[in-house]
Amino acid sequence: MQKNDQNPLVLVDGSSYLFRAFHAMPPLTNSHGEPTGAVYGVLNMLRSLLKAYPTDRVAVIFDAKGKTFRNEMYAEYKAHRPPMPDELRGQIEPLHRTIEAMGLPMLVIEGVEADDVIGTLARQADALDMPVVISTGDKDLAQLVNERVMLINTMNNSVLDVEGVVEKFGVQPGQIIDYLTLVGDSADNIPGVPKVGPKTAVKWLTAYGSLDEIISKADEIKGKIGENLRNSLEQLPLARDLVTLKCDVELEQGPQDLQPQEPDNEALKTLYGRLEFKSWLAELLGEGESAAAAVAEEAAPPQVEAEYETVLDQAHLDRWIAELETAEVFAFDTETTSLDYMEAEVVGLSFAVEAGRAAYVPLSHDYPGAPDQLDRKDVLEQLRPLLEDPQRAKVGQNLKYDRSVLANHGITLNGIVFDTMLESYVLDSTATRHDMDSLALKYLNRKTIHFEDIAGKGAKQLTFNQIALEEAAPYAAEDADITLQLHQTLWPRLEREEGLKQLFETVEMPLVPLLSDIERTGVLVDRKMLQQQSGELAIRMAEIVEQAHAEAGGEFNLSSPKQVQEILFGQLGLPVLKKTPKGAPSTAEEVLQELAYDYALPKLILEYRSLSKLKSTYTDKLPKQISERSGRVHTSYHQAVAATGRLSSSDPNLQNIPVRTEEGRRIRKAFIAPEGQIIVAADYSQIELRIMAHLSQDEGLLKAFASGEDVHRATAAEVFGVAPEDVTSDARRSAKAINFGLIYGMSAFGLAKQLGIDRGSAQGYIDRYFERYPGVHNYMEETREQAHEQGYVETIFGRRLYLPDINARNGQRRQYAERTAINAPMQGSAADIIKRAMIDVQAWLAEQGGARIVMQVHDELVFEVEEGAVERVSEGVRSEMMGAAELAVPLVVDIGIGSNWEEAH
Repeated sequence: MQKNDQNPLVLVDGSSYLFRAFHAMPPLTNSHGEPTGAVYGVLNMLRSLLKAYPTDRVAVIFDAKGKTFRNEMYAEYKAHRPPMPDELRGQIEPLHRTIEAMGLPMLVIEGVEADDVIGTLARQADALDMPVVISTGDKDLAQLVNERVMLINTMNNSVLDVEGVVEKFGVQPGQIIDYLTLVGDSADNIPGVPKVGPKTAVKWLTAYGSLDEIISKADEIKGKIGENLRNSLEQLPLARDLVTLKCDVELEQGPQDLQPQEPDNEALKTLYGRLEFKSWLAELLGEGESAAAAVAEEAAPPQVEAEYETVLDQAHLDRWIAELETAEVFAFDTETTSLDYMEAEVVGLSFAVEAGRAAYVPLSHDYPGAPDQLDRKDVLEQLRPLLEDPQRAKVGQNLKYDRSVLANHGITLNGIVFDTMLESYVLDSTATRHDMDSLALKYLNRKTIHFEDIAGKGAKQLTFNQIALEEAAPYAAEDADITLQLHQTLWPRLEREEGLKQLFETVEMPLVPLLSDIERTGVLVDRKMLQQQSGELAIRMAEIVEQAHAEAGGEFNLSSPKQVQEILFGQLGLPVLKKTPKGAPSTAEEVLQELAYDYALPKLILEYRSLSKLKSTYTDKLPKQISERSGRVHTSYHQAVAATGRLSSSDPNLQNIPVRTEEGRRIRKAFIAPEGQIIVAADYSQIELRIMAHLSQDEGLLKAFASGEDVHRATAAEVFGVAPEDVTSDARRSAKAINFGLIYGMSAFGLAKQLGIDRGSAQGYIDRYFERYPGVHNYMEETREQAHEQGYVETIFGRRLYLPDINARNGQRRQYAERTAINAPMQGSAADIIKRAMIDVQAWLAEQGGARIVMQVHDELVFEVEEGAVERVSEGVRSEMMGAAELAVPLVVDIGIGSNWEEAH
């Protein structure tokens, strides 16, 4: 008999998948109101499974409608189960159709359960010496496990082989039937032995070996539990028959016959289109084919025939310039030599004035055989009046980048009125990614040409100037066309929401040129100081390695999770606090932090990791990021990443430089002022707590902030029942943890962990806090209710923060969404305030002069200020920042001054 160890039979418990997906997924629906979450969840698990276990033998098995032979054996079998919800029942038919269209064998056998069919096929494959992988979450199937049959759980990536069954249940696979019989199953209404749970069942089976032996020795078992066993002897044979899988179901197909067929892609396109699974639909679409060809979707605008032009002569360019001059708004995009906005040069420009019609003007394609093109400098000069005219409205996708590229050619892009990335982001920050390809698929049902399609990937990827015009022109023109179509789709939606429209027009769009200016200004860093710090960090890291090796009793790689895991838990026997999805002891940071309280080695490993990250991310990397052109470091600020509205930054990420460690603060010392100038840092003080006071209108918090009290000291006095002057530093620290912890939805468990106290004490602190500040408690409850009702919360300024999981059936997801609902209005309002402040401060500086913004980090603005203007600028900045919002409590701005960022912070 031929072995085929590398090609298992994969059996999928479709019914288990279906119910688990239904309860785990948020209640997704398509635009027709049809539920789709369970279908999506099952298909997603199937796709992941088949990627992990590629095979040519597979089947998906579902329960059939109606009763089974077990109902004939026992009329009460599953009698207490509620009927299937209508929103789940309606998803079965499209799910079955999709699985069939995928070409996967599907079995639905009347009179038995899916488990019985799986058991039959598993035993048949076992007899053929064929390995079997059963994908399920059903514990009953553990009775099938042997050396060739294993279970996998796609929800948590766990694997149950023989050893896994023993570890999970405490008994051998051959004892699982007896185990299930003793324990019973309330969900299926299978009677077991009253009061016998898993521990007792394992104890008995370990002592006696089998159910039959337990029954024969029933008189030896003492106490009430023994009495329960003896009273159950008559029903145990029935219970055993009910939990035992029927492994001799008559099937038309055997394991060798379960071979997948070629997918029916046309059927899949229709199904994915109807269900609105857009990323999967995009995978199926061929070159140049749009999603609208596969399915008509009511929410998407009708497709228009594309007419793209390549402009190679002056007369053609003149015609387009004339059109642009009369257009109410035109879409504009640049193609460039680099993604680095400081280095990128224009390769070509594209424009669109109406949907489906666009032009690409190539200017510097220089591959061998490239056609003659118009002169770049000449064309840019001809376009300068249009591009620099603030009255000529432009729309683009991430126009901040295009503005910076044009600045490299001496052109200041004005008239930046619309940006489709920001239109999408303001409408719903969580609905999708906000890149053009994702937006085209979501809002236009259009699969766009991706850059990799024409440029290739990896080390051999071409820059745009190397790409043939036959491919470059349609790609570039499509960018402008799709941008215009997206604007025509998104802008009417924004106009209908006055609060969002105002946020877009008065906050997000004015930030585009402002952030571009800050990026291009950059910040000065001391290269020598960073290099010196790198050397010192390397020395300290080497010392830690030596100490760690001494603690471990031998050498190992501190950067290797596998070796750290073996040393800590295998060699030293430290307690396992948490496991990975695959069941291995976790070496995650929070685990090591907890172990570090009692053991030296985890503390050393944490310190090593921290220093290693600082060295690789900052002290080694920052000197390499200094621009040869400006001598400064230029970060990129992102407006459309954080769901709450906060700005983020990258290359380098200025938000993540630690401020609480000496090493992190030393890195900030390397951010310096140029000669003749001073660094000034202006930071909002406790802004999220002040926003909490404003939103909750809690009298205690309002009073504390209005009188200028130390709010943490005031909270400590209230919670611990002492006079403010008697509050100790430890009590203030605890109160600070409570103040900020509750903003972020921290539980009693989390607070206990942070303060190093028991959970009961932590709950007591929280209860007393809410007694003293009832307005905060009321705000939190009302916000939760509002989020559940409308699916979103709002900031003070109307930014809408959607919560897709707020009504999820999965409790963990729902609770996380509730915590987010409480925190998001505070984080989002703080983000809105710092953005408004930046706009106001920039306008003030444009009039008054003497300084420029060089960084925005969290709630802080950092300036380079002329030495003689420090006092004037500091007071002006403070005034503008305090006036960025009118709250029920005063906004306080702390000003710091120094020769470097650390001194000023």
